[in-house]
Amino acid sequence: MAKQKFYVVWVGKVPGIYTSWAECQQQVNQYTGAKFKAFESRSEAEQAFAAGYKNYWGQSSGQGAGGSAGFKRSRSSAAEDPGEIDYDSISVDVGTRGNPGPVEYKGVDTRTGDILFSCGPIAKGTNNLGEFLAIVHALAYLKKIGSSKTVYSDSLNAIKWVKQKKVVSTLPRDASTKEIWDLVDRAESWLQNNNYSNKLLKWQTKSWGEIKADYGRK
Repeated sequence: MAKQKFYVVWVGKVPGIYTSWAECQQQVNQYTGAKFKAFESRSEAEQAFAAGYKNYWGQSSGQGAGGSAGFKRSRSSAAEDPGEIDYDSISVDVGTRGNPGPVEYKGVDTRTGDILFSCGPIAKGTNNLGEFLAIVHALAYLKKIGSSKTVYSDSLNAIKWVKQKKVVSTLPRDASTKEIWDLVDRAESWLQNNNYSNKLLKWQTKSWGEIKADYGRK
Protein backbone atom coordinates (compact mmCIF):
# COMPACT_ATOMS: atom_id res chain seq x y z
CA MET A 1 0.00 0.00 0.00
CA ALA A 2 1.28 3.44 -0.92
CA LYS A 3 2.40 5.62 1.98
CA GLN A 4 0.01 8.41 2.97
CA LYS A 5 1.03 11.77 1.55
CA PHE A 6 -0.25 15.25 2.27
CA TYR A 7 -0.66 17.74 -0.56
CA VAL A 8 -0.26 21.45 0.09
CA VAL A 9 -2.03 23.75 -2.35
CA TRP A 10 -0.75 27.28 -1.84
CA VAL A 11 -2.26 28.70 -5.01
CA GLY A 12 -5.27 26.96 -6.53
CA LYS A 13 -9.05 26.95 -6.60
CA VAL A 14 -9.25 26.37 -2.83
CA PRO A 15 -5.85 26.59 -1.07
CA GLY A 16 -5.33 24.13 1.75
CA ILE A 17 -3.97 20.71 2.71
CA TYR A 18 -5.34 17.62 1.00
CA THR A 19 -4.86 13.95 1.76
CA SER A 20 -5.10 12.52 -1.76
CA TRP A 21 -3.68 13.31 -5.18
CA ALA A 22 -7.19 13.28 -6.65
CA GLU A 23 -8.32 16.05 -4.25
CA CYS A 24 -5.19 18.06 -5.00
CA GLN A 25 -5.76 17.72 -8.74
CA GLN A 26 -9.27 19.13 -8.39
CA GLN A 27 -7.75 22.31 -6.96
CA VAL A 28 -4.90 22.78 -9.46
CA ASN A 29 -6.10 21.36 -12.79
CA GLN A 30 -6.55 24.14 -15.37
CA TYR A 31 -5.62 26.74 -12.71
CA THR A 32 -3.03 29.11 -14.14
CA GLY A 33 -0.03 29.55 -11.84
CA ALA A 34 -1.03 26.80 -9.40
CA LYS A 35 1.50 26.15 -6.62
CA PHE A 36 1.43 22.81 -4.80
CA LYS A 37 3.68 20.10 -3.36
CA ALA A 38 3.46 16.71 -1.63
CA PHE A 39 4.83 16.10 1.88
CA GLU A 40 5.44 12.95 3.88
CA SER A 41 3.63 14.05 7.06
CA ARG A 42 0.80 16.35 8.09
CA SER A 43 3.11 18.35 10.34
CA GLU A 44 5.46 19.08 7.41
CA ALA A 45 2.50 20.03 5.25
CA GLU A 46 1.07 22.36 7.90
CA GLN A 47 4.45 24.04 8.37
CA ALA A 48 4.87 24.46 4.62
CA PHE A 49 1.36 25.83 4.13
CA ALA A 50 1.88 28.39 6.88
CA ALA A 51 5.32 29.39 5.55
CA GLY A 52 4.09 29.99 2.00
CA TYR A 53 5.13 28.60 -1.36
CA LYS A 54 8.12 30.93 -1.81
CA ASN A 55 9.99 28.91 0.80
CA TYR A 56 9.46 25.65 -1.09
CA TRP A 57 8.52 26.29 -4.72
CA GLY A 58 11.40 25.64 -7.14
CA GLN A 59 13.99 25.19 -4.39
CA SER A 60 16.64 22.51 -4.60
CA SER A 61 17.07 19.95 -1.84
CA GLY A 62 17.95 21.44 1.54
CA GLN A 63 17.06 25.03 0.64
CA GLY A 64 13.49 25.12 1.88
CA ALA A 65 12.33 26.89 5.05
CA GLY A 66 13.65 25.46 8.29
CA GLY A 67 15.93 23.07 6.43
CA SER A 68 13.02 21.26 4.76
CA ALA A 69 13.77 20.02 1.29
CA GLY A 70 12.19 21.80 -1.59
CA PHE A 71 11.58 20.27 -5.01
CA LYS A 72 14.35 17.95 -6.09
CA ARG A 73 15.37 18.23 -9.71
CA SER A 74 16.16 14.89 -11.30
CA ARG A 75 19.60 14.47 -12.80
CA SER A 76 17.98 12.65 -15.70
CA SER A 77 17.23 14.56 -18.88
CA ALA A 78 13.91 12.72 -18.86
CA ALA A 79 12.55 14.86 -16.00
CA GLU A 80 11.18 18.36 -15.66
CA ASP A 81 10.60 20.59 -12.64
CA PRO A 82 8.20 18.54 -10.49
CA GLY A 83 6.04 21.61 -10.03
CA GLU A 84 5.06 21.77 -13.69
CA ILE A 85 2.77 19.00 -14.92
CA ASP A 86 1.91 19.17 -18.60
CA TYR A 87 -1.73 18.11 -18.50
CA ASP A 88 -1.97 18.17 -22.30
CA SER A 89 -0.29 14.77 -22.34
CA ILE A 90 -0.62 11.01 -22.21
CA SER A 91 0.37 9.06 -19.09
CA VAL A 92 1.17 5.36 -19.31
CA ASP A 93 1.52 2.66 -16.69
CA VAL A 94 1.76 -1.10 -16.29
CA GLY A 95 -0.17 -3.56 -14.19
CA THR A 96 1.66 -6.78 -13.26
CA ARG A 97 0.97 -9.83 -11.14
CA GLY A 98 4.45 -10.95 -10.30
CA ASN A 99 7.67 -9.74 -11.90
CA PRO A 100 7.97 -11.62 -14.20
CA GLY A 101 4.31 -12.42 -14.57
CA PRO A 102 1.21 -11.44 -16.54
CA VAL A 103 1.52 -7.86 -17.86
CA GLU A 104 -0.98 -5.31 -19.07
CA TYR A 105 -0.62 -1.61 -19.83
CA LYS A 106 -2.67 1.42 -20.72
CA GLY A 107 -2.35 5.02 -21.79
CA VAL A 108 -4.69 7.69 -20.44
CA ASP A 109 -5.38 11.38 -20.90
CA THR A 110 -3.44 12.98 -18.05
CA ARG A 111 -6.07 15.66 -17.53
CA THR A 112 -9.20 13.51 -17.54
CA GLY A 113 -7.99 9.98 -16.89
CA ASP A 114 -9.87 8.72 -19.96
CA ILE A 115 -8.30 5.51 -21.33
CA LEU A 116 -6.92 6.09 -24.83
CA PHE A 117 -5.51 2.60 -25.42
CA SER A 118 -4.76 -0.59 -23.51
CA CYS A 119 -3.12 -3.94 -24.10
CA GLY A 120 -3.09 -7.26 -22.29
CA PRO A 121 -2.89 -9.22 -20.27
CA ILE A 122 0.27 -10.53 -21.90
CA ALA A 123 1.06 -13.99 -20.55
CA LYS A 124 4.52 -13.30 -19.09
CA GLY A 125 6.76 -10.28 -18.94
CA THR A 126 8.31 -7.68 -16.64
CA ASN A 127 7.25 -4.27 -15.43
CA ASN A 128 9.97 -2.47 -17.39
CA LEU A 129 9.21 -4.30 -20.63
CA GLY A 130 5.55 -3.41 -20.18
CA GLU A 131 6.44 0.24 -19.59
CA PHE A 132 8.61 0.22 -22.71
CA LEU A 133 5.75 -1.14 -24.80
CA ALA A 134 3.33 1.39 -23.31
CA ILE A 135 5.58 4.33 -24.18
CA VAL A 136 6.13 3.16 -27.76
CA HIS A 137 2.39 2.51 -28.13
CA ALA A 138 1.76 6.09 -26.96
CA LEU A 139 4.28 7.51 -29.41
CA ALA A 140 2.82 5.50 -32.30
CA TYR A 141 -0.70 6.53 -31.30
CA LEU A 142 0.26 10.22 -31.20
CA LYS A 143 2.13 10.00 -34.50
CA LYS A 144 -0.92 8.44 -36.15
CA ILE A 145 -3.19 11.31 -35.07
CA GLY A 146 -0.54 13.98 -35.71
CA SER A 147 -0.24 15.08 -32.08
CA SER A 148 2.82 16.56 -30.35
CA LYS A 149 1.56 15.81 -26.83
CA THR A 150 3.99 14.88 -24.07
CA VAL A 151 4.24 11.28 -22.84
CA TYR A 152 4.75 10.54 -19.13
CA SER A 153 6.08 7.29 -17.65
CA ASP A 154 7.26 6.55 -14.11
CA SER A 155 9.94 4.13 -15.35
CA LEU A 156 13.38 5.63 -15.98
CA ASN A 157 14.61 2.32 -17.40
CA ALA A 158 11.85 2.20 -19.99
CA ILE A 159 12.42 5.84 -20.95
CA LYS A 160 16.12 5.09 -21.41
CA TRP A 161 15.35 2.06 -23.57
CA VAL A 162 13.02 4.09 -25.78
CA LYS A 163 15.64 6.78 -26.26
CA GLN A 164 18.31 4.22 -27.17
CA LYS A 165 15.76 2.27 -29.28
CA LYS A 166 16.80 -0.98 -27.62
CA VAL A 167 15.79 -2.81 -24.45
CA VAL A 168 18.28 -4.37 -22.06
CA SER A 169 16.44 -7.12 -20.21
CA THR A 170 17.46 -10.41 -18.61
CA LEU A 171 14.04 -11.97 -19.26
CA PRO A 172 14.74 -15.25 -21.11
CA ARG A 173 13.39 -15.75 -24.60
CA ASP A 174 11.41 -18.98 -24.47
CA ALA A 175 7.93 -20.27 -25.19
CA SER A 176 6.47 -18.62 -22.09
CA THR A 177 7.80 -15.15 -23.01
CA LYS A 178 7.38 -15.31 -26.80
CA GLU A 179 4.32 -13.03 -26.76
CA ILE A 180 6.00 -10.11 -25.01
CA TRP A 181 9.29 -10.50 -26.89
CA ASP A 182 7.43 -10.44 -30.21
CA LEU A 183 5.80 -7.15 -29.13
CA VAL A 184 9.14 -5.75 -27.96
CA ASP A 185 10.80 -6.65 -31.27
CA ARG A 186 8.01 -4.85 -33.14
CA ALA A 187 8.32 -1.81 -30.85
CA GLU A 188 12.08 -1.62 -31.38
CA SER A 189 11.53 -1.84 -35.14
CA TRP A 190 9.00 1.01 -34.96
CA LEU A 191 11.49 3.19 -33.10
CA GLN A 192 14.23 2.46 -35.60
CA ASN A 193 11.99 3.37 -38.54
CA ASN A 194 10.07 6.36 -37.18
CA ASN A 195 10.88 9.80 -35.84
CA TYR A 196 8.86 11.66 -33.21
CA SER A 197 8.99 15.13 -31.67
CA ASN A 198 7.01 14.36 -28.51
CA LYS A 199 8.63 15.03 -25.14
CA LEU A 200 9.16 11.85 -23.13
CA LEU A 201 9.25 12.70 -19.43
CA LYS A 202 9.58 10.99 -16.05
CA TRP A 203 6.48 11.27 -13.87
CA GLN A 204 7.59 12.70 -10.52
CA THR A 205 5.70 10.39 -8.17
CA LYS A 206 7.17 11.81 -4.94
CA SER A 207 5.82 15.27 -5.72
CA TRP A 208 2.70 14.51 -7.76
CA GLY A 209 1.41 11.22 -6.38
CA GLU A 210 0.77 8.12 -8.47
CA ILE A 211 0.69 8.53 -12.24
CA LYS A 212 -2.82 8.99 -13.67
CA ALA A 213 -2.68 5.61 -15.45
CA ASP A 214 -1.81 3.74 -12.21
CA TYR A 215 -3.48 0.35 -11.75
CA GLY A 216 -3.54 0.71 -7.95
CA ARG A 217 -1.84 -2.62 -7.28
CA LYS A 218 1.03 -1.42 -5.07
